[in-house]
Amino acid sequence: MAWFKRENKGIITTTEEKKEAPDGVWNKCPNCKKPLHQTELQENKYVCHYCNYHLRVGSKEYFEVLFDNNDFKELLANLTSGDPLNFNDNKPYTERIVESQAKTGLKDAIRAGVGKIDGQELVIACMDFAFIGGSMGSVVGEKIARSIDYSIKHKVPFLMISKSGGARMMEAAFSLMQMAKTSAKLALLSQAKIPYISLLTDPTTGGVTASYAMLGDINIAEPGALIGFAGPRVIKETIKKDLPKGFQTSEFVLEHGFLDFIVDRRAMKAKISAFIKMMNN
Repeated sequence: MAWFKRENKGIITTTEEKKEAPDGVWNKCPNCKKPLHQTELQENKYVCHYCNYHLRVGSKEYFEVLFDNNDFKELLANLTSGDPLNFNDNKPYTERIVESQAKTGLKDAIRAGVGKIDGQELVIACMDFAFIGGSMGSVVGEKIARSIDYSIKHKVPFLMISKSGGARMMEAAFSLMQMAKTSAKLALLSQAKIPYISLLTDPTTGGVTASYAMLGDINIAEPGALIGFAGPRVIKETIKKDLPKGFQTSEFVLEHGFLDFIVDRRAMKAKISAFIKMMNN
């Protein structure tokens, strides 16, 4: 019964002989906790193939999923935030910006690009939650505004992918001003009769939900995404009542009329492409 007990005491494999999996090869589903191979996950559009949970991804991954052959021209790549308030909490805001840029490889919490989706030209502005919680600061508002200007000038549909914790407190009123600024630009886009598609992903909250995220000609969301203005805890403490099951999920928001439909990420490109074709015809 040697397989029941170890006959040789101690670990006999030397450190040099140990084999380790390289970093980035395996991931774990936050929902079902099962291991996911990175290559298979990428092929499945970053959706768990066991439970269909949509993993949080950034602009790089969304551009991969949506643009034909991941071929696009990035717009306004070098815009960075200033520090108008000389803000300092436990570290200066300028230092926090530099650290976030080094950690994420991004200039701010949004990237914009123009490319083709099923052969049709499209401008995409996509937020990145990894950069200070996807917070909406002056750069986010400016990139959205200038991306809309590009859409109007070239008569190209505009897709906004929202993923944010809300306004960036380090910029205070400068951040809140972006709500009005982007909404005004979207009104000009509407006057020019150019389609605006809003895609809400997990999470979309705060001032982003209260402005451009909910102003699309169509508002789409991914399954199970958190969508709301104030957080559930704040609402519960305010109204002094228990909240309904599934409160602030995309399914709950769809049921109450704030979304047009929910789309699986694996079908997203086909759905958006079909809508653009319909609008162009």
